Formats: sequence, structure tokens, C-alpha cells
Amino acid sequence: MSPNISPRAVGVRGESMRPTLRDGDACLVLWGAPPRPGDVVVARLPGRGLGIKRAEFTDPDGSWWLRSDNVGVGTDSAAFGMVPAGDILGRVVARYWPRPRVLRRSRPPRA
Repeated sequence: MSPNISPRAVGVRGESMRPTLRDGDACLVLWGAPPRPGDVVVARLPGRGLGIKRAEFTDPDGSWWLRSDNVGVGTDSAAFGMVPAGDILGRVVARYWPRPRVLRRSRPPRA
């Protein structure tokens, strides 16, 4: 693991990432790990603080489009636009409580 990447625990609040993650889940995040399309990430959301979203795609300047898996619940890039790469703080790699599961890159479920 790179010296700039460190594991951290993060709690999920809200329902915007259902069914992938639920309110109260505890997750392992690789803080400082760069995102890839399809990854679940922790990011600074404009005007909202930290949030967990899915990184869908990046534009030529490196900004990311972030999406809720539970479309229509919560707030994502449809409301606040692209997020600068520097505001993506880490990749969520696993949920360790209450139902352990490794998270893989994927396309978000569609409503």
C-alpha cells in the first residue's frame, strides 16, 4: 500500500446508496486511493460536507460525476454538478458491519 493511502473506518448515514450500502453500515475506506469509474467513494460534496457516492465518470479536467445508487434519494451530481478530483478523499472497499462484504466496481442499479 502506498504511504499516502491509509485505511479508515467510515459510517454510512442516509439511504442514498441503497441497496449497496444502508444507513448504519460501517465501511473500510482506503483514504487517498484514487477513484476509478464504478468505485464507491467518500467525497466532499459541494455545500453538503462529506458523502458516500458512486464515481461514474470523469471529464477532461479530472472532475468526477458522482451518483447515488438509490436514484431519487439524496443528492448527487445531478444537483451539484461535477466534483473536483481533489475532493474525492478515498475509495470504499468493504462494508465490515453489520453484513461484511467486499465492494467491487460496478454500474449503479437503475430505478
